Amino acid sequence: MTAEDQKQRRRRLELLFVRSPIYFVTACTEARRKLLSNAVVHETFLHFAQQGPQHGAWVGAYVIMPDHFHLFVATDDEKITLSEWMKSLKNAISKTLRLSGVDAPHWQKTFFDHLLRSAESYSKKWSYVRENPLRAGLVQKTEEWPFMGEVFRLEYRSG
Repeated sequence: MTAEDQKQRRRRLELLFVRSPIYFVTACTEARRKLLSNAVVHETFLHFAQQGPQHGAWVGAYVIMPDHFHLFVATDDEKITLSEWMKSLKNAISKTLRLSGVDAPHWQKTFFDHLLRSAESYSKKWSYVRENPLRAGLVQKTEEWPFMGEVFRLEYRSG
């Protein structure tokens, strides 16, 4: 799949979801191995994220870096907890890595999550996170990084 195809696909996937809280999540590879920023892992991530609503999870904006990822996700805790969902996501990506010949371990045991408390927090965090590839010297312009986007539009609402 070309970068243009991915951009087209991301534009079509728009949904406003407001029922559940939104979490900001970061997960790192074991020993910060540079395993993640490639088209095969990205496609696995997108496929997993697009199937999320069937299991009670909606991924918003995300960026996949070589050794970690950041994403925003809302979960329906009656269907799946954030920990269960993260375990499934890591397993899906690990399966792809194994099929690509990358030996385990792939992931640090834990992940970082932060419950967002306001729309401002979401937009501020995303503004910072989306600049990661630029700050890391991976691209000249943020828009050039092919491993980021938005799967579903998440909107914070209190109460």
